[in-house]
Amino acid sequence: SIDWDQLHLLHPLGSGGFGSVYKATYRGTTVAVKQVKKRSKNCLASRQSFWAELNVARLGHNNVVRVIAASTCIPASQDSLGTIIMEYVGNGTLHYVIYGTGSVIGKRKDNGLGCGHKSLSIAQSLSYSCDVVAGLVFLHSQLIVHLDLKPAN
Repeated sequence: SIDWDQLHLLHPLGSGGFGSVYKATYRGTTVAVKQVKKRSKNCLASRQSFWAELNVARLGHNNVVRVIAASTCIPASQDSLGTIIMEYVGNGTLHYVIYGTGSVIGKRKDNGLGCGHKSLSIAQSLSYSCDVVAGLVFLHSQLIVHLDLKPAN
């Protein structure tokens, strides 16, 4: 369960079909908070997705985000199915590393498309790819399928 008095939302990180994610603090630690929205068209699918994500909470792997706490009791919103508090894994996404401008990984060069960016080296590409594959292999070994795998996540 979640100690709601210890949870403080800081700012939104993103949103999608599953819900919204916020940067927050929980018991003094920086975390990511996912507020899972009810889908009016398919509440059963929303509920199944929520519980499937919580099944990951019992797992431990370097390439899988750890779930810290979760609750289906939502004091602030009637439109939410539940809240999941997860470890916060940093200020960027793989999408930002690949496509972003002003990244901390180095100066950007114009790629001819008007969106200058520095290409990842082969070593960097392999490293990121191996990390993603290691996480997926682990999840699949636990009979869990990631349904929203993309660089932005």
